[in-house]
Formats: sequence, structure tokens, C-alpha cells
Amino acid sequence: MLLTLARIAWWKLLTGSINDPAFAGRASERPIRGDVPPLSRVDASATAGNAIAMARTMAMYVRFVSKRGTVARFRASLGDRHHTSRSLCINRHKLRRKNQRSADWMNRVLRGIQPTSPVHSSLEKPAIGSCPRHHCQIDQHPTSRLLLACPDRPGLIAAVSGFLADAGLNIVDADQHSSREGRFFMRMAFEPAPAEERAELYERFATQIARPFEMEHRFAESSEPKRLAIMVSREDHCLSDLLWRWRSGELGADLACVVSNHPDHADQVASLGVPYHHVPIDGDDRKVAEQRTLELLGKVDLLILARYMQVLSSEFLQQLAAPAINIHHSFLPAFVGADPYARAHERGVKLIGATAHYVTKELDAGPIIDQDVTRVSHRDEIEDLMRIGRDIERLVLARAVKAHLDDRVLLDGPRTIVF
Repeated sequence: MLLTLARIAWWKLLTGSINDPAFAGRASERPIRGDVPPLSRVDASATAGNAIAMARTMAMYVRFVSKRGTVARFRASLGDRHHTSRSLCINRHKLRRKNQRSADWMNRVLRGIQPTSPVHSSLEKPAIGSCPRHHCQIDQHPTSRLLLACPDRPGLIAAVSGFLADAGLNIVDADQHSSREGRFFMRMAFEPAPAEERAELYERFATQIARPFEMEHRFAESSEPKRLAIMVSREDHCLSDLLWRWRSGELGADLACVVSNHPDHADQVASLGVPYHHVPIDGDDRKVAEQRTLELLGKVDLLILARYMQVLSSEFLQQLAAPAINIHHSFLPAFVGADPYARAHERGVKLIGATAHYVTKELDAGPIIDQDVTRVSHRDEIEDLMRIGRDIERLVLARAVKAHLDDRVLLDGPRTIVF
């Protein structure tokens, strides 16, 4: 019965039965329980019946509060059918924005002004910021990125944000973390300053903020693609995945070259217009091969070991002067050496996975960037384990590379902070 009366009142409102200019008050100042608005908001010429109808209509359609405690959409009063789990995740700020749009639309109707669009079409637009971070449009616009680490203390976020505010730069994304050891880590993305002003701005930040707070920091520009190189051996599943992501623009970086100790992938890489260098490695000439590789790589910002099955010397890493990311199965340290999947199958493992980490002098012991696992069973043969493992390795390596290229990784001793 109540629903029928509400529909009748709404129809009268739309057809002009309640279109007196006296009702041109603030629709946002709405009653929540269907009470009659204060007399000060209703002109004396308005009849009591019209005032009550208007109040009930506003209560039901401008601010309908469902039994779940969230503001429903336009059709929510018709059985509350349009609630979804996504609506429960929308924060109060976005709900207020939606409510205000519906209230503005109601004001225009009460004033006799034809609204530009139906209220439900404006409410059903995706809420700003409702997408996950890694799927938002933030990374598609040029930004400057600040990464810092320092001893934790009050006022760090206020100091950094205040500095950027004084410089007239808007913050578009921010993440921070305080460790139990008393260290503070933060990544902040903000609108870039003009290119000719950046050097002076960054110098002032180092003097006014970084030095007093003992910060280790660096700035990066999303508009300046990083230069990366790939090293690979016979297995090409990680190489093929990275080439596809690079070609589609997902990595947002420049691929300088691919270096391999086998000639197997020359045609695949050359078909994409990427230089492919075959540098065979002999036990007696390892140093010569490494030196040749360094000459071919040149100056790179990141080296990716996409299943490169050779151990790089500490001298090579030192002369490279750039971070390197490696990918391997997650059986370590249980199954070290060749044929790890066969020995894992013999032991009847129930989980297999992959680990992506930075390369250090100590073999396979660098700071971990990303990991993943999946369950297997006794029904999976060795070939099944290898196939599943390759899929995980591709995904984990791609996530680690993307996190590094997006300047989301900070080092905290032997571990990483990944925002």
C-alpha cells in the first residue's frame, strides 16, 4: 500500500500536480523519516496535502535509506533489487556526491525546470575512484613520483604534502607504511612541475624536507620511459610474455635488446624489430662473455633475467650499475639444482609456485618482489607441474617488472616494500 501511494505521489509530482514555485527550497535539506518539512521551508500558500506529499516523495526518492544502511539507487525502493556487493564498497564521500546529484535533480523538478538527464542515468555512472589502483586511469596521465624512506616520526606526511601544496602541485596517489622497526616508507604521485622548474624544486625538497627528516628519497617521471633489457636461455615462456606486454604498451618502457646464450629465439625477437644478440658462454671464457654482454647492453635502467640459466658474477652486477630481476620456481631451498619439478613430483608436493626477486651477489637470495602459488595433487604428472609452473612464472615476473617500472618498490634491507 505504501509503495502504491509513493508511486502516485511521484506521478503527481512529475505531471505537475506539485509544481508550485513555493517548493523551490533546498531538496538536500530533506527529511529522513518522511516528516513534514519545517514551516519555514514551505510557503504559506502551499496546502498541507501538497507539503506532505512532497515530503514523502523526497524522503523515498531523494534519501532512501535501505535496511543495509547504504543509500540505494533510484530504483531501490522497488523491492531493493539493485543492491550489489559493489555498492557496499563505495565510501561515504561518493554516496554524498550521488545523493547531492539526485537532490539537485529534485530541485530542478520542483522549480519546474526540465532536468538535463534522468536522475537514474547520473546515479548509475561508475563512481570516481571505484576501480582498483592498478586499473585506474592515474598511470595514463604524466605524473611525478616520490619514493622515500626514513626514521618514523610524527609530521612526515604533513611535511611532504605541505611542501607540494606550497608548490601548487596536486597529489593524485599516495601510499605509506610504518614498520615495527621504526622505519617509514612512502610513495607519492603528484602532478608534475614544469620541466624547467623540476631541478630547482627537487633541490629545495632535499634541503627543506629530506635533510631535516633524514630521508632517503628519489624522484621519477612517468613521462620518461625506462630502458630495459632481457637475458634468456632456451625456455622462452617468460620472454614471449614480456615481448607481448612490451608490444602492447603495457610495460610502458623501451626495450633495448635481448641477449641469450642460445640462438633459438632470434627469429621471434627480430620479427618485432628488437635487436637479438647471441653470446655463447664457455666455462673458460665466462669473463669474456660477460664483458661482451655489458657492451651490448649499454646503459639500461633494468635487466630482466627471463629464465636465464647462467649465474652472473658479482663483477658483472657491479659494472651493470642497474637493478636486475630474476624469476625461478619456488621450490628453493628444498629442491636446488636441475630437474626441480621431477624431484618435487617424487616428494608429492601439494603447492608449486614462482618467486621474482632482485639479483644480488648471493645466489637466489635477493629481496623478493612478488610470489605466487597454486595447489596441485597426485593426479598431476611432471609435465603438468611444469606447465602450471610456467604459467605462474610468467605472471609473477610480469607483476614484478611492472611494479619496478611504476616505481612501487622500496628496499628495506633484505626485503621489499611494494605499494
